[in-house]
Parts: sequence; structure tokens; C-alpha cells
Amino acid sequence: MHNVPFSKVGSWKISDEEVVKKILAGEKAFYELLMRRYNQKLYRVVTGYLRNRDDVADVMQDTYLKAYEKLHQFKFKSSFSTWLIRIAINEALGKLRRDEKYVKMIGGSEDLVSGIRGMPPSLQEDPERLIIQKEARQMVEKAISELAPGYRAVYIMREVEGMPLAEIAECLELSTANVKVRLHRARKMIKEELFVLSSATNTFEFGFGSCDALVERVMSLL
Repeated sequence: MHNVPFSKVGSWKISDEEVVKKILAGEKAFYELLMRRYNQKLYRVVTGYLRNRDDVADVMQDTYLKAYEKLHQFKFKSSFSTWLIRIAINEALGKLRRDEKYVKMIGGSEDLVSGIRGMPPSLQEDPERLIIQKEARQMVEKAISELAPGYRAVYIMREVEGMPLAEIAECLELSTANVKVRLHRARKMIKEELFVLSSATNTFEFGFGSCDALVERVMSLL
């Protein structure tokens, strides 16, 4: 097995087709390159269906394992990322179906809310700005997480991941027109949810605990 210098920029210039051919030829180490290349996109796509991070991680792992197992079936008729996303969507839907069956069996419900992992803000920015950005991102993530999976997946693929409408349609096996309709509705629902969140009286609230702590600190310094 060859030792692949994935840390070097040159290795990222290899096309997916070349990487797949190397893996099929026995150079298993190249699979790491595909994973690192698509981890972010796959995470966001799966989050469009599942909101629990542990579940998302499990589905991503299962997706990569299944993709590796079936790599010989990839015929380059579509992009590798599209092929991979299709597998991930099937795995996520399977997870949802299994969870729904389990919930019905025990007569309970599960908390699937955790939001979308945001990119960490720069430590160079001022603290007040970081807090505002964090609060704003959390509100957006919550609004997105409230969407039904069919709308959430389309919104994340387009607005968060920036995928072309045609590729989203291919991944979801929908018409481009249908994707546009879902995206339009998702945007509208998010705007409405953000309005509700921003209008809530407890938004950016300085809670009792924080208030007490601040008072105690100030009084101790007087």
C-alpha cells in the first residue's frame, strides 16, 4: 500500500475518478482523500434529515463503509459526490424509518434536536461581536432545524452547501422545478420562524442566574 501525502496540496488536485481508480486498483489509502474531500458536504446533507449529531456521525460512517463496499459499482455516470450523497440519503431515511418504528414500539418520542454545526468564529474578533454572531447563528440553526426533512435537506444543500439545483434534483430524484418549489417554501418558513424567535421576549435574555452573579461580583468590589 502506498503512503499518500494527503497533507500536501498536490494530492487534492487528483480528480475523483483518478482516486476511485487507484482505490479499486488496491491503493486503499486513497479512500481517506475522498472522505476528507466530502466530509463537510456529507455532514450537512445528512443533517438535512437527522438532527442528532451522534446519529449523523453513525450515518456518515455507514455511508462511507457502504460506498467503499460498492465502489466497484460506481460507473462515473454521475459525479462521485452525487453518488455518495444518494447513499447517505438512503442511509438517513433508513435511520428515520427505524427510529419511527422504535418510537411506535415503546410509545414514546425522541429528542432529535441539536442543530447544524457552525464553523467556529475567528478568535481575533471582539468578544461582543462573537456573542452576537453566536446568538444569530443559533437562531438560524434552530429555524432550519424546525423544517420538515424534505424541506430542510433542500435548503441545506442549496443555501448552506451551495449545490447547484440540478445536482440537488439528481441526488433527491426530483425535478428541478420541484426542488425550486421546496426551496421557496423552506425560505418562507425560515423567515417566519426567525420572526417568531426574534420577537420572543426571552431572546438574548439576561437570565436570573447571570443577573445574580453579576450583582454579587460588583457588590464584592465596592
